[in-house]
Amino acid sequence: MSSATTPSSPPPRPAGIRDTAGQDTVHASSRTARRRPWLLGGAALLAVLGLSAWLLTGWASGASSVDAQRLRFADVTRGDLVRDIAAEGRVIAANSPTLYAISGGMLTLKVVAGDRVERGQALAEIDSPELRSKLAQEEATLAGYEAEAGRADLDAQLRRAEARKVLDQAQIDRTAAQRDLQRYQRAFEGGAVAQVDLARAQDTLKKTEIGVSSATEDLGLQGRGATLDTRNKQLVAERQRSVVTEVRRQVDALTLRAPFDGIVGQVQAVQSSNVAANAPVLSVVDLSVFEVEIRVPESFARDLEIGMPAELRSVGTAYPAKVSAVSPEVVNGEVVARLRFDEDSQPPGLRQSQRLSARILLDTRKDVLMVARGPFLDQEGGSAAYVLEGNTAVRRPITAGASSLSSVEIIEGLQAGERVIVAGTDQFDNAERVRISGL
Repeated sequence: MSSATTPSSPPPRPAGIRDTAGQDTVHASSRTARRRPWLLGGAALLAVLGLSAWLLTGWASGASSVDAQRLRFADVTRGDLVRDIAAEGRVIAANSPTLYAISGGMLTLKVVAGDRVERGQALAEIDSPELRSKLAQEEATLAGYEAEAGRADLDAQLRRAEARKVLDQAQIDRTAAQRDLQRYQRAFEGGAVAQVDLARAQDTLKKTEIGVSSATEDLGLQGRGATLDTRNKQLVAERQRSVVTEVRRQVDALTLRAPFDGIVGQVQAVQSSNVAANAPVLSVVDLSVFEVEIRVPESFARDLEIGMPAELRSVGTAYPAKVSAVSPEVVNGEVVARLRFDEDSQPPGLRQSQRLSARILLDTRKDVLMVARGPFLDQEGGSAAYVLEGNTAVRRPITAGASSLSSVEIIEGLQAGERVIVAGTDQFDNAERVRISGL
C-alpha cells in the first residue's frame, strides 16, 4: 500500500551551535572589477589630450610668449600731427669776440673783467718796438720811392720837351725850304737860275719834310717811354704805400679797442706781462643781442632750416624767435642750433647761460593716422609693426611718414582703433606671431 511522501524538513540542529548567516557579505562580480582600471586610464588620457590641445593652441598663436608687463601699447588714432621740436636752451651772447695781440710786446691793461665799455674805448695797449721800427723803415722806403716817381715824372717832361724842340726846329726848316723852292721856281721860270739849282731846292724841301716826320714820330715814342717809366715808378711807390698802410694799421691795432658797447668778459692775460703774437687778451660781450643754443636730435636735423619760426619761453611768457644758425656736424647724435629773438621781442634781464624752454614748429599735418612714437620705429626701420589681435601680436608691414617728438604718421598698414606694440618688440626676434600673456 502506497502512501504520499512529503519533503522532509532539515534535521534540528543541536542546541548550542551558531549558523554562518551573520558572517556572509555581498561581493561585486569579477566583470565590474575589471572595468574600473579602464575608466581611470580614460580619464588620464582625456587630461593629457586637453593639455596637448592647450599647448598646441599656444604654439599656433605664437612660437613664444611674452608678458604684457614688459611691453608698451598705443592705439592708432586719427587727428592733426603737429611736428615740432621742444628742448631746453642755454642763453648765449650773439656777439662775444675775443681780442688778440697782433704782435708780441709788453701789455698794459686799462680795464678789468666786468667793466662796461663803449664802442671805440681803449681796453689795452701793447708796446711793440719791433713793429714801430718796421713802420719807420717802411715809411722811409716809401719816401724814397715817391721821390723816384717824382724824378721819373720830371725826366719824362724833359724828354718830351726836347722831342718837341726837335720837331719845332724840323718844322721851321721845312718852312724855310718851301720858301726857297718857291723863289727858285719863280727865278727858273724867269730864266735867272739854272734847273739844277731848282732841283737842289726841291731836294732840300723833301729832306726837311723827312725831318719833320721823324721828329713827330720821335716825339710820340719819347712821350710813351717817359709815361711808362713814370708809371712804373708810381706803381712801386703805390705798392710801398700799401705796405706802410698795413704796418700803420698793425701799429694802431696795438691798442685794443671795444668793437661795440658791452661788458668786458674774461681777461686772459696778466697786467704788464710780455704777450706773444696772436695770444688771446680779453673778450667783450654784447649784452644787447642774445641767442639761445639748443641741441636737436639727429633725426630732426634734416628738417631744420634757417629762418624757421620758433618760440622761447621765459618765466611763463612766450617770445617769438627764429632759427638763426644750424651746425653742419653731428656730435653724439645731436645737432647744435641757435635761436634768435625777433626784433624788439627780447625779454629784459637775460643773463648768459640762463635756461629757457625752446620750441620750433616744423609743420602741421591735418587729419592723418598716427600712433605714439616708440623704439619699434628704429628696430623695424619704420617698415613693420606688431598689431595686437586678441592675445597675439601679429607682425604687419607698414609705411611710416613724418614724425614729431611724441607721434609718428602712418601712411598705410594700420587702421584707426588698432592697438600697436610700440616698445619691447626687441624681445620678439622678428617672429611673425607672438603670444602675449597677462592681458
